[in-house]
Amino acid sequence: MLRCLGCSLAGRDASVHGSADRCRQGFTPAKDGPKPCTMQPVAHTYQEHSRAIWTLGMPLILSNLAQFAIHITDTVMLGWYDVTALAASTIAGTMFFVIFIVGAGFAQAVTPLVAAAAEEDNDVQVRRVTRMGLWLSIFYGLAVTIPFFWAEDILIAMGQDAEVATMAHIYLQIIIWQMVPALVIMTFKAFLAAMEHTAIILWATVGTAVLNAFVNYALIFGNWGAPEMGIRGAAIASLTVTAVTVLILVIYIMRKLPQFELFKNFWRSDSEIFKRVFMLGWPIGLTSLAEGGLFSASAVMMGWIGPIELAAHGIAIQLASLTFMVHIGFSQAATVRAGRAVGRRDEPSLRRGGITAIGMSAVFAVVTSAIFLALPETLVSLFIDPDEPERANLLRIGASLVMVAALFQLVDGLQVLALGLLRGVQDTTVPMVMATISYWIIGLPISFVLAFPLGFGAIGLWLGLVIGLAVAAVLLLWRFWGRSVRIAPLVTAES
Repeated sequence: MLRCLGCSLAGRDASVHGSADRCRQGFTPAKDGPKPCTMQPVAHTYQEHSRAIWTLGMPLILSNLAQFAIHITDTVMLGWYDVTALAASTIAGTMFFVIFIVGAGFAQAVTPLVAAAAEEDNDVQVRRVTRMGLWLSIFYGLAVTIPFFWAEDILIAMGQDAEVATMAHIYLQIIIWQMVPALVIMTFKAFLAAMEHTAIILWATVGTAVLNAFVNYALIFGNWGAPEMGIRGAAIASLTVTAVTVLILVIYIMRKLPQFELFKNFWRSDSEIFKRVFMLGWPIGLTSLAEGGLFSASAVMMGWIGPIELAAHGIAIQLASLTFMVHIGFSQAATVRAGRAVGRRDEPSLRRGGITAIGMSAVFAVVTSAIFLALPETLVSLFIDPDEPERANLLRIGASLVMVAALFQLVDGLQVLALGLLRGVQDTTVPMVMATISYWIIGLPISFVLAFPLGFGAIGLWLGLVIGLAVAAVLLLWRFWGRSVRIAPLVTAES
């Protein structure tokens, strides 16, 4: 049976909307007449779970890849324009992203809470959670923009080149106004994913990726009559794309999901839900920071080895990041499916869904690992100019790192999938501790020891990352299957 919102709210009967049969036919009540219901049937078999995760996850995977394409477009076009501009946007983008991913934890907390509330047919709770997620995103975004006004001084104090710091400051003075709307977009996407409206997330991202390419081309280089603005043009393009995305998602939500009235009495506070979203979200943000910081630290250490190794590291990371987008999509789908199982108090479905999601992610990891092992030099060569004097060294080192990245695929996919399942059952604080210990207390020190005292260099550094991620995968999966999958004790404890 298709579960439709509004037909079993407390104190209401399906007959209010005609009959329960209407829900089975795929309709949901709305103010201006019945609308198609996008909710998937409750899955019982592994095949049904596979179909549900694939249907929900594929638009999320493709939207992640489209978002990755936006990043690549910015990098390529600024690289064509000016190397210093590229360096400045890289360091500025890193500063922005590190701050952004912490705040994005509040948005990600919305997904499991909305999924559970939607499964309970509680429209009011869906609205309360999403509204407080938006509040937290806005408050956080406004607070963290303040230090960016002194970005140049901060970057110079960190030892950055003066010219790079100046250009990065120019870039940041524009994109700091992107922080709040970008976090709002994350919250809207979390709400839409929880409601299983993922197609709009995909098409909005694809559309804005195309728009970003055109605006970048016009404003960076001064094409089609536009002024040549260089790095300022890239920043304006990013801000424009973000504003357009907000507009698209607001219109979609108001037209397609009016029953939730997300913007009604938006200023009304809700301390109970505010606290709940905050307590669930801050560990998610810090977990993301810990993982992002791990790879930033690995890049710094790779620079200690040498510039060729650092360049090869960058190529291998780009390849691993591309395939990681798929695992993130599966993880996001797993969060929604787990949240809905919690809403139904359906432990058997949670277990089968967890096994299915892990299996699908593992199969993809095996396929990509095989490709990495079979074609390492071919993959690396795609990133290297044929006339590059250091091409042979880059190919040799890069190919070896890509082969290590084959091991990377499975453990990285498993640990992010486990995090997704744990977020779905609203378990985030202990997983944050487990992940941070795995990344920083185990993985990074082993990387250092293997790379430097033991002399394994770049390969040793990557092997340490693999070990840290493997420990995280084991601990997080143990946490989920050993405790968090037991829905009844979890719900009782929260009550």
